[in-house]
Amino acid sequence: MAHRPGVSHNEGVRKRPRKGARRPTADSLVFSFLSAADVVEARLEAALSPTGLSLAKLAVLHFLADAKEALPLSDLAARQHCVRSNITQLMDRLEKDGLVRRRADPDDRRSVLAELTPAGEQAHARVSARSRTRNARSSRRSRPARRRASRTRSPR
Repeated sequence: MAHRPGVSHNEGVRKRPRKGARRPTADSLVFSFLSAADVVEARLEAALSPTGLSLAKLAVLHFLADAKEALPLSDLAARQHCVRSNITQLMDRLEKDGLVRRRADPDDRRSVLAELTPAGEQAHARVSARSRTRNARSSRRSRPARRRASRTRSPR
């Protein structure tokens, strides 16, 4: 069948109704996506559990490690997409764990900066290394399947 502009090559397939098959609604797709995201988040939290970190704690460590300098709590709250009171509670827990410390901002008396402690740097490095190792293992396991799939795909 020759391809005509504006007409899908699947045109014949779309016109034939399948018995019992319904096209998913936008709402059902959104809820399916959110459900999948919940499952992924739960698995990530479970994987992090032995480290004593949560995803929220790890995100703060990651932001501070990437910045390579102290950051205002307001910046961390914006990066975490949360209100300042949430970041304050998170900082309380991270500080209690010895992973971050707060200090006054020398340029703005109203601002408080957060910085990684050496223990925080080590924790971030450990979790990052673990993640890289897991990703590498997963990638090695999936390579044969990707190769098989690419050999069986029809040319476009």
